[in-house]
Amino acid sequence: MALTYSEMVPLGKSAPKFELVGIDGKTYSLESFKGKSALVVMFICVHCPYVKAVEERLARLARDFSAKGAQFVAINSNDVDKYPEDSPENMQAQAKAHGFEFPYLVDETQEVARAYDAVCTPDIFVFDRNQKLAYRGRIDDSWKDPAKVKRHDLRDALEAVLAGKPASTDQIPSMGCSIKWKSADQAQAN
Repeated sequence: MALTYSEMVPLGKSAPKFELVGIDGKTYSLESFKGKSALVVMFICVHCPYVKAVEERLARLARDFSAKGAQFVAINSNDVDKYPEDSPENMQAQAKAHGFEFPYLVDETQEVARAYDAVCTPDIFVFDRNQKLAYRGRIDDSWKDPAKVKRHDLRDALEAVLAGKPASTDQIPSMGCSIKWKSADQAQAN
C-alpha cells in the first residue's frame, strides 16, 4: 500500500467527458448528470484500506445531498488483472454492503482517471452546476476514525456549491492508495 496524495488540479477546470459502464450494466456519461446542482466524482475501489475506512461516510454523504440536487458517481480505475479484488463482481458486493445509491463505474482503460488527474483512492472532485471544478480534496480530517472528525471538508464544500457560493479555497489533498495503473503494454492492448 503506497500512500499517495491527490493532485490539486486547478479550480474552475471543466469536468472531463467520459462514457463508462456501471456495475448495474448501464452506460453513463458526463451528459447523464447534466443539470445537477453539484456533481461529485469519486475515484474509489474495493481493496484500499483508505476507501474501506470511508465507505459508510461516502454513502451517507450521497444520501444526505442527493435530495438537495447533488449527484454522486464513483469510478474504479484500478488494474483488475493485478488486483482481482477490485473486479466488477466485488464492486457490486461493496455497493450492496454499504448502501451505495450512486452509479459505480468501471474505467477499464484508465483513460478517465488520467483525464481527471486522479492518482489515489479515494480521490474526490466536486463540480458545480456548470460542471466546473469547485473542490478537490479530502472527505474530512480523520480518514481512519469517524469519531475523531472535526473538519467536514467535503460536506462543507457541497453545502457551499449547492448554495451557489464558492467552496473555501483552503482545500487539503485527499490521501489513499495509489491507483493501480496498467503497464504500458496492457494499456495499449485496450
